[in-house]
Amino acid sequence: MTFPKFLAFASVFLFATIGMLAFFKSNKSSPVIDVKMVSTTLPTPIALEREIQIVQPPVVKVVETSVIAERTSDMAASKKVQAIEKPLPEADRILELFNKSEPRLPIVETIIYKSRVPWLKGRPAWLSDYASYYGTSRHFIARSLNGSRDYLKQEVAEGDSFNVYRKDKNIQFYLLVDTSRCKMWFYVMDLDLNKRTLLKTYNVGLGRLNSERVSGLLTPLGKYALGNKVAIYRPKIEGIYNGQKVEMIRIFGTRWVPFEKEISDCTAPAKSLGFHGVPWVLNSGVLSEDCSSIGKYESDGCIRLATEDVEEIFAILLAKPAVIELVRNFSDAKLPGTE
Repeated sequence: MTFPKFLAFASVFLFATIGMLAFFKSNKSSPVIDVKMVSTTLPTPIALEREIQIVQPPVVKVVETSVIAERTSDMAASKKVQAIEKPLPEADRILELFNKSEPRLPIVETIIYKSRVPWLKGRPAWLSDYASYYGTSRHFIARSLNGSRDYLKQEVAEGDSFNVYRKDKNIQFYLLVDTSRCKMWFYVMDLDLNKRTLLKTYNVGLGRLNSERVSGLLTPLGKYALGNKVAIYRPKIEGIYNGQKVEMIRIFGTRWVPFEKEISDCTAPAKSLGFHGVPWVLNSGVLSEDCSSIGKYESDGCIRLATEDVEEIFAILLAKPAVIELVRNFSDAKLPGTE
């Protein structure tokens, strides 16, 4: 090949190569233009999404307000229930009656036994004389003297100390029975100060259910004065009950305190009513108390207490005036004085 022909061929090849490069360059630039065109359409959906987000918050607020309102309502209802179910008073201050040192209730004082006293002439003073002079039962003095629940051992020697009710205190005892709960509250009233003090709460047994009675059971409602024709029963002491001769401890337990008269709002006469200990039964040939009726409605109308409870109350109120009030619910009570 001559040089002129080679030069002509090379020139043609060079121009062809340049043309092809220009063509491919043109094809590569077109997608950039397309991308730019597509990008101009993006703001529209973005704007729509922002509008949706702006609309949503009020919906969320409505839900939160509803939840808050519901919770507020629940809290109010809860407080209302708590107000209705206010805890009932509980106490056990019995030992403060018998303690010879503090803590001690202000209605009692500790004295020293002396056989010769200025308030009794001509003979030595017996324990019964102290009981009469201080208006305190011998059972009360015995528990303080013995330092235990032994109410029957009443032996005293010169110099012995024991508690009695203060002569300058005008007191009365008040029992409140809630028939719906089978529970009793034992108060002492300082009549001069018009102040009551809760001594202790007890579980009790009550009369059988009876739809024909106003109270709904054989135990009545109302306020009664307690009588002084009390009784103490031991094994083998017999009496007449429902026309039959029976061992009294099997019916009335170890203590009996009668209702003496009606005071107000009474649904039954006081006659034949009272409170007493639980019946005693033979257990393996031995007499023992049967507390299965406490908290239940099984008696003929009287109030039953466990033996140690009825003996305790008996010793404390025996020498003082006492009232018992029976209500359907504690909230119905007309408690005297302030607490």
